[in-house]
Amino acid sequence: MRGDQIVWRTGKNIETKVIESKIPQGIRWTVLDRFGNSIYLTQERWEHIIASINHPEMKDYEEELKETIQKGSRKQDSLSPQKYRYVKAFDNLPMDNTHIVAIVLFKLQEQEVGEIEFHNFIVTSYQKEIA
Repeated sequence: MRGDQIVWRTGKNIETKVIESKIPQGIRWTVLDRFGNSIYLTQERWEHIIASINHPEMKDYEEELKETIQKGSRKQDSLSPQKYRYVKAFDNLPMDNTHIVAIVLFKLQEQEVGEIEFHNFIVTSYQKEIA
């Protein structure tokens, strides 16, 4: 275990606290979405996203992925309520793509002392043409 900064929203305030965490090692970065949720991307997930059999077009668009989480629209999956789809338009994407899409899983874990720990992480991301 290691100390991690956990960010959450309570009413209108965003609070942070360093706690012992079971968040996976290898986190590339963490950002807050428009709603104050802390969302992270692991090195393993990034390698999965940019693998040649998945979405190699995302390799040069990591900053746009961060912006998609920070400023994009969000929609909850109706069949898997812990899954959210973030979408944001960009005008610099290749191959007639117009948007970056990120799929994020929201998970909770109770710590030994009864505190709730949030594990909101990007599962995948891709580019898409949306009219």
